[in-house]
Amino acid sequence: MASHTAAAAAAAAAASTRANSLSRIFASSTPTVRPPPKHKTKIKPSPTPKPPAADADSIADKKPAKPLGAQPAADAPVSGADHKNSKPLEAILKGLLRQCDPDKLVSEFVEASTVSRFRDRHRVYEVAVSRLASFDRQDCIEAIIEAQKPFLETSTEGFATRLIRLYGRASMPSHAAAVFHELPAKHKSTMTFNAVLAAYTGARDFDGLVVAFQEIPASHPSVVPSVYSYNILIHSLCQKPDLSAALEAVLLMEKHGVSPDVVTFNTLLNGYYNNGRTDDAEKVWDMMKERNLEPNTVCYNAKLRGLAAEGRIEDAVAVVEKLEKDGPKPDTVSYNELIRGYCKAGRLQDAKKLYDHLIKNEYTPNKGTYETLVPRLLQAGELDCALIYCHNMLSGKGICRTAVDLLQDVVDALVEASRVEEATKLVELGHKKYYYPRTGLRMPHTAEDNKSIA
Repeated sequence: MASHTAAAAAAAAAASTRANSLSRIFASSTPTVRPPPKHKTKIKPSPTPKPPAADADSIADKKPAKPLGAQPAADAPVSGADHKNSKPLEAILKGLLRQCDPDKLVSEFVEASTVSRFRDRHRVYEVAVSRLASFDRQDCIEAIIEAQKPFLETSTEGFATRLIRLYGRASMPSHAAAVFHELPAKHKSTMTFNAVLAAYTGARDFDGLVVAFQEIPASHPSVVPSVYSYNILIHSLCQKPDLSAALEAVLLMEKHGVSPDVVTFNTLLNGYYNNGRTDDAEKVWDMMKERNLEPNTVCYNAKLRGLAAEGRIEDAVAVVEKLEKDGPKPDTVSYNELIRGYCKAGRLQDAKKLYDHLIKNEYTPNKGTYETLVPRLLQAGELDCALIYCHNMLSGKGICRTAVDLLQDVVDALVEASRVEEATKLVELGHKKYYYPRTGLRMPHTAEDNKSIA
């Protein structure tokens, strides 16, 4: 791990001296490369777990788990005796997926990963890292990923990308960047570079992403940013108050021979509309027109969101009507934006009519539809309508899964209105259809229940 930190420190030194030469889009950032943090918590090697009695004979000859931090050896041929006594891969995978002790999970994982067939199983890596992240055990995550590095020389580019993305999943972007710098030359590619960018985006470290975008291609000629790379950069720049840098990034990518696509402009439109810059967003539409790019429904949905947020509901309605007539056809998200606009304006009846329009025209209401409408119906005292929508959501047209709190609010309102039987049926339907946890969706205690308890 010392080499890991040293590589990141070297990158930091380079960052402080390298001139800002790519473009002035980076002028809006004040980046500093941070080496991976040294965790105060040291990993404690777990004792070799004793096998259950039923499995003791089958693994009696198996070597004990390597202590945490030990470097895995390259795959060796398996003798007939070893193969006979080794634990089946599926059993190992199931055991790891069920393991909830962080230290045991690391030691068992590191040992299992010495087998190449294990390293082909993506899900177990993702589950292990997600579980350790939920325990806030970044030290354990680092131990697992560091133990995979000896295999990089003989692995595929996909395996290298996976290790970087795992650090991204754990919101450890500086570690992801350090892995990239330690990769064999054959794996320092646009694919692994994009994985680093995605790691910074996931952690919302947008300044760090700008630094990585500036430095890595400059240091590694084999890395040529793609349109996907630039779209990640533009997304990051759209998180800043000054959106001019995001616009300039489009000119930068064109200067380097990369043509922006519809996703590029979707990203810009969302940046402008989400920041309340509805009028300024027109320059993005002009840029699309100049490049003969046809805007898709997602582009118009961004516009609808901006108009609804500003209370310009009639303008939003006009946009939807134009889409219905000329295309591209609006989708459920388009109508959801209108529904939100109506609800924000206190026009609940118009929102309900739009919901009926969705059903009638065979659109599928989704989570956003119900999570917007049902709370408003409850606030307005329209419990019958809220109940109908919940049944539609669970068993009719527009079936989908929402947050359990949404259903619980309707159940509570029904019980409060002495409609216990209907509340009970709704709870049972929720358990049956979507397996909502019984501790999350439940019947509340009534006054009669409290009397019986007393």
